[in-house]
Amino acid sequence: MKLSLDAMGGDNAPDINIDGAKLALQELPALQKLYMVGDEDTLKKMCDAAGIGGNPRLEIVHAPEVVGMDESGLAAVRQKKRSSMSISVDLVKDGTCDAVLSAGNTGAAVAASTIKLRLLEGVERAGIVSPIPNIRNYVLVSDTGANPDAKPSHLVGYAVMSAMMARYIYNIPNPKTGIMSNGTEDCKGSAFSKEAYRIMHHLAQAGLLPLDFIGNCEGHDLLESELDIALTDGFTGNILLKCVEATAKAFAHMLKAGIKKSPLAMLGAIGMRGVFKEIGNRMSADSIGGCPLMGVRGVSIIAHGSANGTAILNAIRMAEGMHRNNVNDRIIEAMGPINAELQGMDSWADAPCAH
Repeated sequence: MKLSLDAMGGDNAPDINIDGAKLALQELPALQKLYMVGDEDTLKKMCDAAGIGGNPRLEIVHAPEVVGMDESGLAAVRQKKRSSMSISVDLVKDGTCDAVLSAGNTGAAVAASTIKLRLLEGVERAGIVSPIPNIRNYVLVSDTGANPDAKPSHLVGYAVMSAMMARYIYNIPNPKTGIMSNGTEDCKGSAFSKEAYRIMHHLAQAGLLPLDFIGNCEGHDLLESELDIALTDGFTGNILLKCVEATAKAFAHMLKAGIKKSPLAMLGAIGMRGVFKEIGNRMSADSIGGCPLMGVRGVSIIAHGSANGTAILNAIRMAEGMHRNNVNDRIIEAMGPINAELQGMDSWADAPCAH
């Protein structure tokens, strides 16, 4: 795999991208070529200092502009065509690279990838798929921010794309998939979620979905049940994701504060140190690395703005898995018969609710 890395993207760029690149070159032999995109002089000095400047698998591509974290994503793509983010995506567009990774402005990363790479055949909208750790493994939530104004039919694409990720990255052949709602009954939810339910139920009955559609699911199912995929619009999904992240951080903070209040608790914490470390690693976004923007041609991975070198390594590992397993080809294959069925369906907007 050949990957372009937006070296100037992220809260602590370019340092974290240099750290991640060094780890990836050491640990991922499948990474044939890594293109570091950003200010050439800065990157050359930093790569030399990190001991990777002479690595034949590393190439620096100059980009004189940087997209700020607070800029409008679409405007930045249109106005900063020589930014590290835009040029990184261009390397995938022209076929030089197979995948692109950025920890920069999420809106700009989505806009650049969608506009420049275009959508896969049969996909209506791209969606960000975010793995969230739960009591069993991970639940894949989509969309978590790419498309806040989704249509019910868009959730079909999110379902198929997430199912391919579950199957080929997480080894779940028939992922349990639900639509986020305020109750499990088929009549619960908003007009949006009920229409999405009807479409998904019809496709499930027709045997066209590459997943186990279980109907509606609730918020607690994300963390407590055997749910593998949760479907929602990008507005709701982004709020959900940030709430889960903040809850994990708040719990860790409260736990540390409580332990420090008692010498006995501190003694017990020493014995539990290994357990705390294991849980911390599992709950950390760095262990996942990045979330794929699925539905675009090529592989586009978006890492968290506060990512560190380990997160960049794991995001590159995610990209390599997506590329190696030809996930995009699997999506196109699955969407073909589904779209044919959708085109023949009558509108269900006024269909009565089953009780």
